[in-house]
Amino acid sequence: MLVRMSNTFRIARLLVLSLSPFLPIHPTIGADSGPTLAERLGHQASDRLVIINCDDVGMCHAANAAVIAGMEQGLISSGTIMVPCPWFPEIAAYASTHPQGSFGIHLCHTSEWKFYRWPPVLPAAEVPGLVDPEGRLWHSIEEVYAHATPDEALREGRAQVRKALAAGIDVTHLDSHMGTLQYDLRYVEAYLSLAKEFDLPVRMASQETLAKFGQPGLRQRFSDAGILFPDYLVHEELSGMGRDVAGFWTRILEDLKPGVTELYIHAAKPTEELQAITGSWRTRGAEAETFTDNAAVRTLLEQRGIKRISYRPIRDLQRH
Repeated sequence: MLVRMSNTFRIARLLVLSLSPFLPIHPTIGADSGPTLAERLGHQASDRLVIINCDDVGMCHAANAAVIAGMEQGLISSGTIMVPCPWFPEIAAYASTHPQGSFGIHLCHTSEWKFYRWPPVLPAAEVPGLVDPEGRLWHSIEEVYAHATPDEALREGRAQVRKALAAGIDVTHLDSHMGTLQYDLRYVEAYLSLAKEFDLPVRMASQETLAKFGQPGLRQRFSDAGILFPDYLVHEELSGMGRDVAGFWTRILEDLKPGVTELYIHAAKPTEELQAITGSWRTRGAEAETFTDNAAVRTLLEQRGIKRISYRPIRDLQRH
């Protein structure tokens, strides 16, 4: 979902300024309305469940290698795939032959890197507002909002999900690359439409975050439409990560609340390929190590009784 860069809260203010009358405002999602998500999934209300989701899968080979290693040998429980990217065929082949995995779609409407970039799945003539002068998706969310329409974003998102399904991926959930479908309420409608059309759970900001930015009723709106999502998302805390990546995630895990929490990471092998693509390669490499090879993190989960789950049981519950 949401970008880790300094413009996060500037764009979040954009969401507040774009308040729309068709979105009802509810004070909360209703803690007394019935069983918790954990209980509906067959756990106790007091259990602490965590989804460790790797974003940017399919973006490059280094990302694919890291998520595969993290799922097979480590703690990564889900991943979201960037369908327009050059390395999509590699991860699609893996996901289609490993149906026990949990792969969602990282709905992609931007192409942020300087040299390594990608076009939309649909022909440019069908979504002209999403395409920059180089024939690629825009670098930033602001540029998408300035040039495109929510309908173009919806149609491109639909094409991405359909391409993944056609490649044999048993899609388990949706989220939005850089948060394009989550910072402007017009685009949130496209996000909701896709979740309903394909009957998939979604990444959703925590109630506290949404209330802070003027949308306390957004989770309720999705819930009323039959869409499920975790109780909590670690997002605002990411600004405090710093260089001690393993230490940061250890502190997050130590402080998990009862219920279902999603951590979203960007694990990738710190190869020359990754270093040529992004300046965040050290953090991505450290996240791959933390959630694949770090024995202390695995021990922490075991000692604290934290249960790892994926998005698959949430999708199955939603469809039940």
